[in-house]
Amino acid sequence: MNSPFAEAILSGSLLLAVPVALLAGLVSFLSPCVLPLVPGYLGYVTGLTGVDLQQQKRGRMLAGIGLFVLGFSVIFVLLGGAFGQLGTLITGSQNQWIIQLLGVLVIIMGVVFMGGFGWFQRDAKIQAKPPAGLWGAPLLGITFGLGWAPCIGPTYSAVQLLSLSGGSSAAKGAFLAFVYSLGLGIPFLLIALAVRRGIGVMSFFRKHRLAIQRTGGGILIVLGLLMASGVWGTWVSELQYWFQTDVKLPI
Repeated sequence: MNSPFAEAILSGSLLLAVPVALLAGLVSFLSPCVLPLVPGYLGYVTGLTGVDLQQQKRGRMLAGIGLFVLGFSVIFVLLGGAFGQLGTLITGSQNQWIIQLLGVLVIIMGVVFMGGFGWFQRDAKIQAKPPAGLWGAPLLGITFGLGWAPCIGPTYSAVQLLSLSGGSSAAKGAFLAFVYSLGLGIPFLLIALAVRRGIGVMSFFRKHRLAIQRTGGGILIVLGLLMASGVWGTWVSELQYWFQTDVKLPI
């Protein structure tokens, strides 16, 4: 019997969804809700700020950021798995209209990312603060993952809605959440490797934050239109046909 991941790949949906999830994570990192706060996160998870932070050894910096990334990744993956399992109850070949409805929701998430719908622009965060330093780093990541930010919530929600297209499962939802976490977490780790250069790069993206916000929202809107119009489902079907006719996976 094929493994769940092999079956998901044969469905064609993962091949299309994985790069979208990775890009969504990267866009979330570059967004105005996350990028300006990166120096603060770096200082918090190491317990250092200012000059001391820039002179900090890479080992401690990577450990702190790695634990922070691990914290929010665990939350995102658990939520993704639960959402994917829930999706098995509402999706199927007989419920294609649901995919179209999900496409409309993705369009809405794109508008929210661009700054629309003022109610969604409010942050919802856990107020309790973990101790600064390495011990508090994973807890800070968990609180980061459990909150709602207008630049993270829409992209993560869109990825999870996308996971319902082409057949839903807990494994698929969790895997796409993991890929999203990579797109969001890897830039944190890269900046931790070179703090001075990384902060310089961040200044460039801060200057272009409005363009990034519009681009990210535009990507979500286009994705939603593809889902709502049925084009996304057509692409998935074509990939499924290609794999079934040209590729044989071991059983």
